[in-house]
Amino acid sequence: MPAQKIETGHNDIVHDVSMDYYGKRIATGSSDSTVKITGVPTTNSSTSQHLATLTGHQGPVWQVSWAHPKFGSALASCSYDGKVIVWKEGNPNEWSQSQVFEHRSSVNSVEWAPHELGFCLACGSSDGNITVYTNRPDGSWETSRIDQAHPVGVTSVSWAPSMAPGALVGPGALEPVQKLASGGCDNTVKVWKLYNGNWKMDCFPALQMHSDWVRDVAWAPNLGLPKTTVASASQDGTVVIWTVAKEGDQWEGRVLKDFKMPVWRVSWSLTGNLLAVASGDNNVTLWKEAVDGVWQEVTTIDQ
Repeated sequence: MPAQKIETGHNDIVHDVSMDYYGKRIATGSSDSTVKITGVPTTNSSTSQHLATLTGHQGPVWQVSWAHPKFGSALASCSYDGKVIVWKEGNPNEWSQSQVFEHRSSVNSVEWAPHELGFCLACGSSDGNITVYTNRPDGSWETSRIDQAHPVGVTSVSWAPSMAPGALVGPGALEPVQKLASGGCDNTVKVWKLYNGNWKMDCFPALQMHSDWVRDVAWAPNLGLPKTTVASASQDGTVVIWTVAKEGDQWEGRVLKDFKMPVWRVSWSLTGNLLAVASGDNNVTLWKEAVDGVWQEVTTIDQ
């Protein structure tokens, strides 16, 4: 289908765009310190509709994340100002700040957990910590923290699917999995698992194939497949595909491509078989794994 241009209305760099569960609205975060909600055009001839501007940050907004609709219409944003704001929509297109979490330094990444884990938000900050906020039935928020996950700064966090690899073919219903991948300014990717209420590193040693900051990590949907896959993108120009066959095995990394320029973002399709890569030349490329395990470029989306 032909590409659609969507006017966001921001007056500075757009750092992140996130589509809601139904694909009807996008949220964008920008250096103009605002979050904007825009309706996605239903046809190629129709124009995008500006729905709301959310103000409350005092610095560039790095990332935005929609919550699952079972928790209502909710959005999280994080900023250079050290704040994470949870926004709730009351009446249509009327948004208010439901919760503000303050951090000591820039919060670079936010992502809501799979809905099976509850109303739960992970945040990665330049202070080196990952913080997980879980909303309790009484409305309060419980906080757990991975201290000094990446001591020189956390750039990205990504939740694992709540379904264990192979669970679709395994016996009975399993407890949902609580795992996170993170990337940082120490050039590493790390995997974390919640054990008895405490987050512990779940990969030894840390995953190291990058020679510069890891800019983004993305955990692939597994759809019950037996293997686990995480993609990482780096300032060094490479994207690495990390896989592990089963719990406790060593992760293996394979370079997807050296783009020869910083790679900012990686994002999986809902089925986990397509990977979108946003690189420093303003192009987005789509990649697919062939039967022999080799990744091939499917298409380029010119910006």
